[in-house]
Amino acid sequence: MMGRLLHAEWTKFRTVRGWVAGAFVVVLATVGLGLLGHDSCGGPNGSGCTLPLGPGGEAVADTFYFVHQPLRGNGTITVRVTSLAGTPSLQAWSKAGIIVKANTTQGSAYAAMLVTGGHGVRMQYDFVNDVVGLAGLPSAGSPRWLRLTRAGDVVTGYNSADGTHWTQVGTAMLSGLPATAQIGLFAASPVYTVVTTGFGSETGHPVPTEAVATMDHVALSGGQGSLAGSQVGGGQDDMYPSMPGSYRQAGGVSTVSGSGDIVPDVPGVGAGNGGDISQALIGTFAGLIAAVVVATMFITAEYRRGLIRVTFTASPWRGRALLAKAGVIAAVTFVAGLVAAAIALPLGVRSMRSGGVFVDPVPALTMVRLIAGTGALLAVCAVLALAIGTMVRRSAIAVTLGVVLIAGPFILSTLLISGVTQWLLRLTPAAGFAIQQAYPKYEQVTGSYATMGYYPLSWWAGFAVLCAWTFALLTLAVFTVRRRDAA
Repeated sequence: MMGRLLHAEWTKFRTVRGWVAGAFVVVLATVGLGLLGHDSCGGPNGSGCTLPLGPGGEAVADTFYFVHQPLRGNGTITVRVTSLAGTPSLQAWSKAGIIVKANTTQGSAYAAMLVTGGHGVRMQYDFVNDVVGLAGLPSAGSPRWLRLTRAGDVVTGYNSADGTHWTQVGTAMLSGLPATAQIGLFAASPVYTVVTTGFGSETGHPVPTEAVATMDHVALSGGQGSLAGSQVGGGQDDMYPSMPGSYRQAGGVSTVSGSGDIVPDVPGVGAGNGGDISQALIGTFAGLIAAVVVATMFITAEYRRGLIRVTFTASPWRGRALLAKAGVIAAVTFVAGLVAAAIALPLGVRSMRSGGVFVDPVPALTMVRLIAGTGALLAVCAVLALAIGTMVRRSAIAVTLGVVLIAGPFILSTLLISGVTQWLLRLTPAAGFAIQQAYPKYEQVTGSYATMGYYPLSWWAGFAVLCAWTFALLTLAVFTVRRRDAA
């Protein structure tokens, strides 16, 4: 029975030129708008927007002051940190401690034990990994002891409150760590974003900061030569603002200052400068409007012409007839969205790169999710619009309500303060756009994620919110067609 209904509704759809043309408009609008509006980038001093890549192929920030010496083979470094301060102020993710790094090239593999301004002791390695250690800010009365031990490609981190009782924090496997690596002390401090609020919106301006750490009881085995300070990254053309670092040693006490950050690059957040690959899918909004129009017309046209009586006569089970319509419009818009995203994504990325924009890379599975997710997003939105059209029965009103309900909260979220934005993107159908979020959130990345391209819910949870809205409205629409006259 359901199979015959689906076939009948598909026959209706493919024989109406306007609806078929609307499906092509979904593709053209999504692709066309996605190719527009990509800025070129000259970068500082005309250098171009480029970022180093980490061991996992992700774009990273790797700027800090490094007091180091060669480490040939295995070895251990231990230090006591007695204070951490900041200029002009200490940031929550200001950091200092000890590090083993493949070399001084930005993006090379590393493992570090560090104290922070607001997140206690951490073990961080290869940019994306962050393990929690002891809590609290170090001081003369409550110092933090840190230790790193290298054995081949394995680096193990420890912390202690007294230098006697040690606790293992984590272990890092640094694939391809060379026989001679670099080991020593370091300091870094991310930019501070000055946020100004006006007319309900927020703007930010990054300001460089500096971390100043005091350390003693430095013990290093396996190192060659003496410690010497140098800057990793942070040059005139570096995309991340930073301040000059320094190293002083007197009476067994070392003072290390540094600026910058050692984290994954997050486009649009903090000092993140890479391009967001999902910008190539910005045409989804235009495709969404076309999909909403087609979906509402798929039901309201039958009401307007009186053909709905024929449909319900042929299928007395009105709810099934509506579900068949929902299945057809979902399948059509899913295929249209899938094709559109498969075209728009590579073309949009090529367009951005041709303008000099560095596009932060993503794994292949993320690319698949972005393409399939765009199709799913349009499909579910089309079913939601169909449900509204069923209840309203007027094309213009149904299209307006569908666009306002789905896209309206997203547009408002780009104009309002972050607190309101968070709720809009959690509770409304606009949460479904989270399925197009290309990059994960990292706790160790400073800055606000309340920007286009980042959502308060994970991609699957945001999409689930949209599906819940659609299910509720479709259920209400089924109830409506069963209770109301077909006229």
